[in-house]
Amino acid sequence: METAAAPVIQVSTAAVIAFIAYLGIITSIGIFTAKFSSGGLSEFFLGGRKMNRLVVALSAVVSGRSSWLLIGVTGMAYTRGASALWAVVGYILVEFLLFFFYAPRLRRFSEHYDSLTLPDFFATRFNDRNGVLRGVMVLIIILFLGSYVSAQFVGGGKAFAASFGVEGSSGILITAGIVLVYTLLGGFLAVSLTDMLQAFFMLFALLILPILAIADQGGWAEVTAMLNQFDPTFLDPMAIGLGALIGFAGIGLGSPGNPHILVRYMSIDDPKQLKYSAYVGTIWNVLMAFGAVLIGLVGRTYFATPDLLGGDTENLYPMLAQQHLHPVLFGIVVASIFAAIMSTADSQLLVVGSSVVVDIYEKLLRKGKPLPHKQAVLISRVVILVLVVAALTFGMLAKKLVFWLVLFAWAGLGASLGPTSILALFWKRTTRAGILAGMLTGTVVTIVWYYTPALKGALYELIPGFLLGALATVVVSLLTKPPDDVDRMMNVMRGND
Repeated sequence: METAAAPVIQVSTAAVIAFIAYLGIITSIGIFTAKFSSGGLSEFFLGGRKMNRLVVALSAVVSGRSSWLLIGVTGMAYTRGASALWAVVGYILVEFLLFFFYAPRLRRFSEHYDSLTLPDFFATRFNDRNGVLRGVMVLIIILFLGSYVSAQFVGGGKAFAASFGVEGSSGILITAGIVLVYTLLGGFLAVSLTDMLQAFFMLFALLILPILAIADQGGWAEVTAMLNQFDPTFLDPMAIGLGALIGFAGIGLGSPGNPHILVRYMSIDDPKQLKYSAYVGTIWNVLMAFGAVLIGLVGRTYFATPDLLGGDTENLYPMLAQQHLHPVLFGIVVASIFAAIMSTADSQLLVVGSSVVVDIYEKLLRKGKPLPHKQAVLISRVVILVLVVAALTFGMLAKKLVFWLVLFAWAGLGASLGPTSILALFWKRTTRAGILAGMLTGTVVTIVWYYTPALKGALYELIPGFLLGALATVVVSLLTKPPDDVDRMMNVMRGND
C-alpha cells in the first residue's frame, strides 16, 4: 500500500510576521526578567517564591500539556470520537485535587526548610545524610525529563517543517535556540511569565478554530448529523473498551510525579492563594481540553479519511486552521503549537538544571556549602547551556529513540515520583527505605511493562507502575523506621508550625 504524501501548508507573509512577533515578545520577557533572576538560586529556579496566583495557575497547567494536547488529543478525537474525552478527564481531576490538597503542604514544607527542588524536599523530609535518595531521584529525573526535552526540540523541528517548510534539523536548532535565550536570561520568572502568555495563545486558538469550523458547516446540528452518518457511535463517550477507558483516565496519575508541574506549587507567594489557582487552572484545563476534542470531532467532517491528512492525524490542527482562519490568526495557531512545546521544554530544562546545580553540585559535591549568588547563577546558566547542547545532540542523532522514550516519560515520572511524593506529604509512617523502594519499583515496572507487548496492549504502563510503586513504598515503610522528627515535619506541612 502506498503512503499518502504529507500535505503542504501554504503560509502567507502575514502568518510569518505574526509568528515572529510572538517570538519577539517571549524573548523580550527573558531580557526583562534577567536582572531579577540573577539574584541567586532561589530567584533563578523558583522565582524567589514570589509568583502571583494567576501566573502559577496558568504556568502549572500549560507546562504539563506540551504539544500532546494540541496535536495528540485532536488527532485522537479525530480517530476515536467523543471517547477521547477520557484522555483529559483524569489529569483535569487530579490536578484540581493537587492544587487543593497536595500543593499547600509542599509549598509550606519547601519554604520552611528552604528546599529549592523536589529531590531537595525528599532529602530533607527523610534525613538523606549520605545522598543516596537524592542521587537516585536526580538520575530518574535526568532519564525521563532529559529525553522529554529532546523530544520537545524534535517536535518543534517537525512543526517548523510542516508550518513553514523549514528543513527538520534547522527547525530543531531554531526551537532550541528560542527556548535557550529566554530560559538562560530570565530563569524561572521568564519561563513562568511566558507560560502565562502562551496559555492565552493556546486557549484562544483551541476555542476560535472549532467555533468557526462548526459555523462553516452550518452549525452543530449539521456537524452531529454528518458524524452520526459516518459512525452512529462516534459521539458516544462510552463507546470504548474498559481497558482503554481505565488507561485514558489513568493518565492523570502522572501529574503528581512530574517535577516541572510540582515546582510551580513551590513558587507561589502565598500558599493560601492556591485555592484560587485551583479554580483558574481547572477552568483553563477544561476549556483547552474541550476545544481540542471539538477540533478532532469537527475535523472529521472536513477530512473524512486520514489519507486527506497525508496519512498523519497530527496534521489535523494546522490544516483545519489554514482552511478557516485569516493568515494572521493562522500565525497565532502556529504560535500556539510552539507555545505548547516551549512551555513544557523550558520548564523541564529548569528542573533538570536545578537538579544538577542544587542537588548534585551544591548539596552532594560541596557538602551543602552555599554558593555565592552571582557564581551560583553563572554556573546554573552554564549548566542550562550544556543541557540544551546535550538534548540537541540526542535529538539530532536519535530522533526515533527520543520519541519512543517520551511515550513513557510521563508514565515513568508518574509511577516513580507520584505515589512516593503523595505518601511523603500525607503519611507520617513513610520511611526513606520505603521511598527508595517505591521509586525504583515504579521506574522498573514502567519500563518492563512498556517493552512487553502483551502487557502494554492490556493496560497503560503508568497504572501498574503507580500502584506497585505505592505498594512497595507502604510495605517497606512498615518494615523500617521513620525519621525521628516526623511529627514536627507533618505539622509544618499542615501549617501548624
